Amino acid sequence: MAYYQRTVAGFSRRELMKMAWTLGAAAIAQPLLSRRVLGKPIFDSYPFSVGVASGDPLPDGIVLWTRLAPKPLEGGGMPMNIVDVDWEIARDARFQAIVQHGTAVARPELGHSVHVEVAGLEPGREYWYRFRAGDEVSQVGRTKTAPPPGAPVDRLRFAVCGCQHYEDGYFTAFRRIADEQFDFVFHTGDYIYEGRADGGRSDRRQRQHNGDELYTLVDYRNRYAQYKSDRDLMAAHASAPWIGTWDDHEVDNNYAGDFDQDGTPPEIFALRRAAAYQAYYEAMPLRASALPSGSHMRIYRRLQFGTLIDLSVLDTRQWRSDQPCGDGGRTNCAERLAPSQTMMGAEQERWLFDNLATAKARWTVIGQQVYSFAFDRSKANPAAQFSMDKWDGYVAARQRLYQRLIDTKAPNPIVLSGDVHQHYGADLKMDFTDPRSATVGVEFTNTSVTTNGDGGDVGPTWEATRADNPHIRYHSNRRGYIACTATASDMRADFMIIDKVSVPDLPARIGGSLVVHAGRPGSNTD
Repeated sequence: MAYYQRTVAGFSRRELMKMAWTLGAAAIAQPLLSRRVLGKPIFDSYPFSVGVASGDPLPDGIVLWTRLAPKPLEGGGMPMNIVDVDWEIARDARFQAIVQHGTAVARPELGHSVHVEVAGLEPGREYWYRFRAGDEVSQVGRTKTAPPPGAPVDRLRFAVCGCQHYEDGYFTAFRRIADEQFDFVFHTGDYIYEGRADGGRSDRRQRQHNGDELYTLVDYRNRYAQYKSDRDLMAAHASAPWIGTWDDHEVDNNYAGDFDQDGTPPEIFALRRAAAYQAYYEAMPLRASALPSGSHMRIYRRLQFGTLIDLSVLDTRQWRSDQPCGDGGRTNCAERLAPSQTMMGAEQERWLFDNLATAKARWTVIGQQVYSFAFDRSKANPAAQFSMDKWDGYVAARQRLYQRLIDTKAPNPIVLSGDVHQHYGADLKMDFTDPRSATVGVEFTNTSVTTNGDGGDVGPTWEATRADNPHIRYHSNRRGYIACTATASDMRADFMIIDKVSVPDLPARIGGSLVVHAGRPGSNTD
């Protein structure tokens, strides 16, 4: 067998001493008195094949994550047993100053994933962590707690990224994110893509998905494992805490609430959504508050970073209305103006609006999936002026959000978004048809890590639409990520680009920058 368990009574004294790596004598003795039997697993392959991660930093704590998967593309390759996984967190990368340690439980019901919610840490400082199962030790991860509540913060740096189609290229952007060792990484969604293997039909495919389109929990688990086995993605996770949200491809392209794009009966689609949501939870460094219940999972949440950043993370998929007039581009669609159209659902919208009313940090940041600014494409495509899958299909919801930003005087609003596989920086207007309209905030939209391949120079489509969208201050069709630097005086976005993702390990460079000055609405080119 690849794995077995022995009771503590069967261990030699030397083995017991080795187990004291983190547990201590009292913890070793405890299982003899409890229902659980402490076992020592043995694996036929390295069990930490999908790496380690941390996430959702608080001033006094962090989530530590790993998953035991000796055969990651075969459902994980673990037997249906509960496995103890030891963990430790230290002030230094050599683990000479260990501050906490313990044992977590990897359960088969959750794909042998481990989510450790560590508390009692010091605010605003770096830590290093690792796991052990049996004699196997994981990679080392670096993480960082949030600054103290209400404390002044001089500077924070964070990355914004998303949309990593495995078949479309190499994840070089993640290697460059790892190199920068940010304070945190915000992921805007489309962590995986749910489609079947391309089968070599396209010459732009650098790598191949395993398997068919995803429907079952095992399908989704295997796809996450394939993505997370990528060394560049593993490095990015191990370099800094992540704060993530999902978009559509974690389930199915352009799904909206209970509806997919294929007309599947909602009660059937709910089964697929439940499998996808569970796999997402298993794969991400999320707190127990995000544990899914069937086809529902709460991932909207608020994180605060001293007096500098107040971050509200949104979910604009699970409770949104179905796209009006279909999910593509439309020109004459009166339904997109309907007050009933919602991106967040009533409960989440109230939650966000309450956050805005109490925001006191220098920068009020809203992290979400699809761009909120208006994008008029009528000159490039007269039959498809607006995309119904973006906030352009939910105009009343957008107006409610922007008006709330004005009414609450939320300090210096910044919206983060992704989805469209191109970089954008835009000023947010109450009336996008009038350049003189009030600017209520600024939006930074990340391009893809790989989706749609190498990209290239700005083409005729953008040139045809530029004049109708003067609020868009920056655009790039290259791949990459955004490197943001926040201080009390400025929020700077460096739009990092990588010239090709069909070639591995190329450098990243700044394609352009926008700077927002606190107290002065709108963005400025650097």
